[in-house]
Formats: sequence, C-alpha cells, structure tokens
Amino acid sequence: MRALIRRANKQDLDGLREFLSRAKLGTDGLTEETIDYFLLLENEHGTIKGSLGMEAFTEFGLLRSLVVSSGQAEKEIFILFDQMMQLAKEKGMKGLFLATNKSVALPFFEIMGFQRIDRAEIPGEFYQSEHIRHVLNVDNSIFLKFSL
Repeated sequence: MRALIRRANKQDLDGLREFLSRAKLGTDGLTEETIDYFLLLENEHGTIKGSLGMEAFTEFGLLRSLVVSSGQAEKEIFILFDQMMQLAKEKGMKGLFLATNKSVALPFFEIMGFQRIDRAEIPGEFYQSEHIRHVLNVDNSIFLKFSL
C-alpha cells in the first residue's frame, strides 16, 4: 500500500469529522477555519487512514486528533509527525505541546523529541481550548513539549 500524507482542506471536513467520531474523539474546534491545521494519512484510494491536528495559538501549537488505523506502518506515523512539525515551523511557531493519558505512548513521543513537562508549564493561552480543559480533568494526563 502506498500512503499519502497531505494537509486537509475544506472538502475534507465531513470525512475527517466522521473518521474522528468513529475513533471516539471529539471534533470540537474542527471548522472550515481550522481544517488547514490538520494532516491526513490516506491510502492510494483516498481513504483516510490517519490524522493529526493542531490547535494554533500565538507561538505554540497543541497537538490533537492523532488517530491511526490499525495496520499503518510506524514509518508513516513518524512522517505524519515530521510533517506537522514542518507545518508548525511554517506558521512561525516556537514549539508544540501534547497531552496523553496513555503512558504506553511515551517512548514513541520521546523518540520524536518530546519532553515531559509539568502542568504549570502549559502556556496560559491554552486554557481557552476546550480540548485542554477536558484533558486537565483526566487524572492521569501527561503533558509533553517539543521545541522547534
């Protein structure tokens, strides 16, 4: 299978919402204005097999909506992250943050260059985000940062 990673556009909105909903992820904040902060991993038939999004703030991005269908190669996930880092640099950002409650994913994120941080290190503007407010209510949330 040949995979393609590309930036999402307005025509992808309904398909991406459906893909994220099937993965039991929220779609709050996924709008026509924010869709170009999402990347899609597609198979050769144009079927979405993965996604990674970012909520953009002044100098930082908050990663969200990482979903990858089973059977995707690890290499494709690395490329998805690499492309998101390039997009963040393009947008003039200084760093990316993410939150997870899956400690099993930590080695992957650390290989990618993310470092664990305390909640107190989360930029104040992130508290505007519905996503971060939800994550803060999950007891075992772990926060990580990648400096660009």
